[in-house]
Amino acid sequence: MAPPYRVAIAGCHRMLERRIANHNWAAAFAAAPSTRVVAVFDRDAATRRAFQDCWGDVAAYDDYQRMLDAERPDVVCVATRQTMHADQVEAATAAGAKGILCEKPLATSMQETRRIIAACERHQTTFTLALDRRWFSYHRMLVQLLRDGAIGEVRAIVAFGLSSLLFQGCHWFDRVLELAGDPEAAWVAGRVDPLDDEPGDSPRRLDPPGSCHIQFANGVEAFLTPAGYVRGFDMGFDAVGSRGRLVVLGEGAATRLWRVGDDGRTPLEQHVPPVTATPPWPLLVEDLVEAIEQRRPTRCDLACARRATELGFAVHQSGRQGGRRVTPAEIDPALRVASLPWGNE
Repeated sequence: MAPPYRVAIAGCHRMLERRIANHNWAAAFAAAPSTRVVAVFDRDAATRRAFQDCWGDVAAYDDYQRMLDAERPDVVCVATRQTMHADQVEAATAAGAKGILCEKPLATSMQETRRIIAACERHQTTFTLALDRRWFSYHRMLVQLLRDGAIGEVRAIVAFGLSSLLFQGCHWFDRVLELAGDPEAAWVAGRVDPLDDEPGDSPRRLDPPGSCHIQFANGVEAFLTPAGYVRGFDMGFDAVGSRGRLVVLGEGAATRLWRVGDDGRTPLEQHVPPVTATPPWPLLVEDLVEAIEQRRPTRCDLACARRATELGFAVHQSGRQGGRRVTPAEIDPALRVASLPWGNE
């Protein structure tokens, strides 16, 4: 049996317990027999000590480059604020990392996004962006239903609850992309709303929300709106096809499927039960390791990360130009949107 892949983590304030949970990549790596965390970087001394108290004999650094030079990790988990991602991915690939697991959102501009892609391609580094719903059994079931033609040819998708355009919005864009068949965007038209929270809104709205109309190259149209936003994560979808309709409420709290009956007119309703939940984060880690070994893309590879990221910037570009239709090529690469500070990285 090959020795475990040596993992270094950058930014660990969400990893100070052993419970497998969202954003706790230390627990996800610990649950995967093929990986072992050997080092951590964080700017905060108290956080580094708390990480060591939880996870034991792990080298802790206050200098990211020094950690890379000393440890030469096989895999680097970049879980810092996105203002640091491009520099840290470039440094990790140059240091010989075989794989990168990067937290969302990917970057603060398309310029930085291109730097990340170029670095991974130049060093042939396997990459995955932590848009974790790609590994959720429930979302995989929904995608398979559409791939199997449950509603015929997908024509349009409406997404509700778009709480921001980058920090959380990349999840919404990624869901729409996968349900639509992972196409390229032909154009995007949209608006950007003020960042001011309404009473009762989640404090996690860290960059502006907005709404948009997307035309994909494969003919699917998409519409995304903040309507339905409840505490930041009431993610709902309505997919319309040539022979039916799929409605998803509240991240799967209720799912209904309508198909056209054999007579071509009568709608047949079907309740779609949720799939038994399996924690997706160790699955994401295992997918990354298998992708490294098999020299294949991950479920959320560079192309997937780029598509989910550029849609948010396209909405910002369109909003600056009065809501006109913008192609991905027209996004100003220097247009920079950084979420409000969070964490202690």
